Amino acid sequence: MKFFIKFLSPVLAILLFVHVATAQRYWAPDGYQYYTTQNGEIVALDARDATKKTVLASVAQLTPQGGKAINVRRFTITTDGQKILINTNTKKVWRQDTRGDYWLFDATNQTLKQIGKDKPASSLMFAKLSPDGSKVAYVSGNNIYVEDVAGGTVKALTTDGTDRIINGTFDWVYEEEFDCRDGFRWSPDSKSIAYWQIDARKIKNYLMLNATDATYPFVVPVEYPVAGEDPSACKVGVVDVANAQTKWMDVPGDAIQHYIPRMEWTTNANELILLQLNRAQNEEKIFICNAQSGAAKPIYQEKSNAWVDVRGKAVGWDWVSQGKAFLLLTEKDGWKHIYRVGIDGKETLLTPGDYDVISISLIDEKGGYIYFIASPENATQRYLHRVKIGGGKPERLSPYALPGTHTYDISPNGKVALHGFQNSYTANAGDVVSLPDHQYISGTRIILNLAAKNKPEFFKVKTVDGIEMDGWMVKPTNFDANKKYPVVFYVYGEPATQTSADTYGAGKNSRYAGSMADDGYIYISVDGRGSPAPKGAAWRQAIYKNIGLINIRDQAMAATEIMKWPFVDPTRIAVWGWSGGGSSTLNLMFQYPEIYKTGIAVAAVDDQLTYDNIYQERYMGVPTTDEGRAVFKKGSPVTYAKNLKGDLLYIHGTGDDNVHYKNAELLINELVKYDKPFQLMLYPNRTHSISEGEGTTKHLQTIFTKFLKEHCPPGGR
Repeated sequence: MKFFIKFLSPVLAILLFVHVATAQRYWAPDGYQYYTTQNGEIVALDARDATKKTVLASVAQLTPQGGKAINVRRFTITTDGQKILINTNTKKVWRQDTRGDYWLFDATNQTLKQIGKDKPASSLMFAKLSPDGSKVAYVSGNNIYVEDVAGGTVKALTTDGTDRIINGTFDWVYEEEFDCRDGFRWSPDSKSIAYWQIDARKIKNYLMLNATDATYPFVVPVEYPVAGEDPSACKVGVVDVANAQTKWMDVPGDAIQHYIPRMEWTTNANELILLQLNRAQNEEKIFICNAQSGAAKPIYQEKSNAWVDVRGKAVGWDWVSQGKAFLLLTEKDGWKHIYRVGIDGKETLLTPGDYDVISISLIDEKGGYIYFIASPENATQRYLHRVKIGGGKPERLSPYALPGTHTYDISPNGKVALHGFQNSYTANAGDVVSLPDHQYISGTRIILNLAAKNKPEFFKVKTVDGIEMDGWMVKPTNFDANKKYPVVFYVYGEPATQTSADTYGAGKNSRYAGSMADDGYIYISVDGRGSPAPKGAAWRQAIYKNIGLINIRDQAMAATEIMKWPFVDPTRIAVWGWSGGGSSTLNLMFQYPEIYKTGIAVAAVDDQLTYDNIYQERYMGVPTTDEGRAVFKKGSPVTYAKNLKGDLLYIHGTGDDNVHYKNAELLINELVKYDKPFQLMLYPNRTHSISEGEGTTKHLQTIFTKFLKEHCPPGGR
């Protein structure tokens, strides 16, 4: 997770609040120290000298009387370092461990007490101190509670929460497709809380069957809206902490036929800002809402012939000019750029040019710059740039001597950064650098691993359609240019993932038992149109209403060109992928059987009408008519299953709550119907990752490798 400190009002500035899922660190206000965990303690380290350490809470201080020391999973801290809110004993909610217990450590009086101790264990979500530090709010059982820090009294701010009326957090599909989890925000004056309410009572259940964990099989229901089904109703309210009364925001439109993926307070304690998408996700509106009256005033609107991309940040708003304007990433001019949007609706383009801004890293108003990630020359890589706060030509800061993928945790003052680097042959490494000169300060110096074995080779391939695609290739260890080798293509092919990125995972296949290079395979991946590469909106949006068609043709036409290479054996072409990549694998095997002779598809969407509405409708339209549903069917693997000629291994977990096992049975029925032999491996109760259960990972590697070697033999000929 990347984080940075944005403009805060004077009241909000007394608190820093960042949930850190992995790194467990965030910047202190001075811009040089950062908070993290170390050996069970919460400490402050100096980025310029990691030996300078201040212990904020020791193991002894984090040990409840008569109990064991708290295992710190996450924490938040007031800027004076006196109150630390600690998240522990966490449990998964779908993808992330967002349920748990919370403890509050007060350094002033050296006390440690549990928050929400009257609630069930590991049931609290997103606990936050109020900006004035006097209260803690949290979600439990889909209701919002507030607890007084000094007296310990607890008040329910909502009481209607059920498994389907969801206050302060989200349903499955909002979490999966908008990355929305934390569903409430303290007001700057600590007097009220703005929150989402999701009404999922009309959403139908997908029923999964658990046949192994009890004597009798039982049904596991998952509330899941498929494409074509109405979404959950969504609205935003502001609850008064004193009287627990909620005022609902009067956002125009049908609460069911829209989404609200972003909401925050402005720098004004009586105003909210929220982003609304229509059901088809091709129209975005931003409103300023009066927290007392509920009145919603539109200040920004954007439409697209495909979809408006609002992914990437569910929490936070990039305020500038003391809250009079904000920064917005939009690709409405054909490239993803930073715009300054005033509360009055006035817009200014800050990053003109034919390149994409991938993400904003820091807004340094005092220094006069915006720092952002982009890669105008190479779509497989990522570099830090900056532009003047008023806009202009970007300046690259990442060193040219380190080609690859860079990440940055930039301090609030913009003077230092925790810098991460990796490329296809150099493992992820980090150091501390000064900015803007990008000079080494501390940490392990980053050195390219030029001696790496079997380094991927990056290449470009142009298809018969004139589409130039990026790709990587790993050749066999003892490669002989006079021999011909089998090729295994790794595919994804949908808007969620770019497989050709120059990262340390490129060219590696963790599902293969052993070394593909040592065994004599050429391993290749290419990205076609629709992949989220920084190549402009036209590249990304070409896949609109074309999933299963244009992305499949791009892959097949690239393979056709690669098969002409003198060292490639065109009779031994294999393909594999997972999830959307599993769908692509099936479509390639079925639509282009003359190319792909062997395929391994894992957890594939076999019929697009079975997948969730937010994702599938975003890229394929809303299938409310026969014509609309026909587009989905036209790109679905089940439509072409009758064309299978090669050898197929299909793998799925029966407990997959994302791409449900129903997909497997739909495909099986089609293959049986047309008398198409194939191999099938089902993993009982495994989820989309197929990682649960003793021996699962090793078993999947074994069958994957055995099938590939049998049907697409390795080695040069």
